[in-house]
Amino acid sequence: MKNGEDSGIGSLPILQAKGNKPVSCATSPSSSGTSPCVSPSSGVGSTDRVREKARVSRTSLILWHTHQNDVSAVRKLLEEDPSLVKARDYDNRTPLHVAALHGWMEVALCLLDNNADVNAQDRWHNTFILKNGMRSFYQPLSDFFLCSFLTLTFHGPCLGAPRKDETHQWRNGPEIMLCMPLADAEGAKKKNMIDLLKKHGGSSFGQSGSHFEPKQVPPPLPNKCDWEVDPSELDFSSSTLIGKGSFGEILKACWRGTPVAVKRILPSLSDDRLVTQDFRHEVNLLVKLRHPNIVQFLGAVTQRKPLMLITEYLRGGDLHQYLKEKGSLHPLTAISFALDMARGMAYLHNEPNVIIHRDLKPRNVLLVNSSADHLKVGDFGLSKLIKVQNSHDVYKMTGETGSYRYMAPEVFRHRKYDKKVDVFSFAMILYEMLEGEPPFSNFEPYEAAKRVAEGHRPMFRAKGIHPDLKKLTEECWHADMSRRPPFLDILKALEKIREATLSADHSPAYFPAKS
Repeated sequence: MKNGEDSGIGSLPILQAKGNKPVSCATSPSSSGTSPCVSPSSGVGSTDRVREKARVSRTSLILWHTHQNDVSAVRKLLEEDPSLVKARDYDNRTPLHVAALHGWMEVALCLLDNNADVNAQDRWHNTFILKNGMRSFYQPLSDFFLCSFLTLTFHGPCLGAPRKDETHQWRNGPEIMLCMPLADAEGAKKKNMIDLLKKHGGSSFGQSGSHFEPKQVPPPLPNKCDWEVDPSELDFSSSTLIGKGSFGEILKACWRGTPVAVKRILPSLSDDRLVTQDFRHEVNLLVKLRHPNIVQFLGAVTQRKPLMLITEYLRGGDLHQYLKEKGSLHPLTAISFALDMARGMAYLHNEPNVIIHRDLKPRNVLLVNSSADHLKVGDFGLSKLIKVQNSHDVYKMTGETGSYRYMAPEVFRHRKYDKKVDVFSFAMILYEMLEGEPPFSNFEPYEAAKRVAEGHRPMFRAKGIHPDLKKLTEECWHADMSRRPPFLDILKALEKIREATLSADHSPAYFPAKS
């Protein structure tokens, strides 16, 4: 929330779970065996559920690697679990069906060597022998595409398995012959595969197989269903207010049993075009970010009102409150905190897709826990994503964006600027950690920013600060933004200063204090 300074994949594989209850795999299969979702209606106990999830995951893996023609991965899976040769997807198609359809000879041989059923039947109703006699070519093909669509359809923002009320119309439709791997190979005109399957006793019912299935898709990728949250899952019964601004509030709530931080837009502003635009902009940025020193985005409510953004809840609170309670920090503690901030900012500033935070301040830097072990950078409501063509390019962006007390002079003056505005704000925070008070604390925020724009900088008064740390801070708040170091260089300098400070005194007092 902002209130000046003071406001605080295409279709996924659908698998068949125990008891013919459908579930949808919402993650990309990997060799590590990432478990897909399990239907909450499966009715198994916790132990059985774990076992069932593992089974569904392995099923997903072997079907996926078969589709990818990855014979070594298929062989490895079969060595670990020979029963996977009989794995079935939601439509009872085995790995051999998939290999036959695409003509993957090595994979098919591997499966057959592991006793794959050459005449396994799938559940697709797509041969052209109907119980009501022969129809035209187009009607059964149309029926098949209808079946495919209902099976792979999207429900709301997420892909899911078909529900009973959506499938009864075609499940009671014409009774059509089931298909075998050989029918797939014949329908796809894979001559070598046809010869191989016939050699192993393959039979063919009909001529079309299941080769009219929708076009195969790339590996499942995260989409909206990965992060869109149903607001009914959020429990505000024992929520506490973390912060409040002019556009909304930040609450500690509970989501699926886990404490989370929820930024909730005021209902009265949910229809405001600019507010919703800023909200969606922040969500789109956070979805892309993955770093230990960046507050982790968990989900958002974008389809209903009020709009809500959900992130991890960090128990240590923000740096502003921490400094207010602790005062000036020991230099090594300040360096440790500065390293965490710089790591997060170096990640954001990585070219060519640079994210300029534009509101880096103590309130937007959060402590992981009450022990103050680590920091994370958060609140990207004013951040700007730009594609850098040249490292020395500057950009015309909104002036006076952010909090005045930590604002770079070029922003205050409405000049063109780049990612180095974050380096300036970082320097002001580093100063505050060392001195125990905000820069120009005897001035109002606007007046403080004005003094900075006029060339003034806060004075160091604290004793025991390493000269190189002072020098680095002064370089970071240089009036000429081109002379401010990038965060990768700041990290190197801080590491050297840390080592020098440690070697100067090995006493325990030099290690970061625990609150």
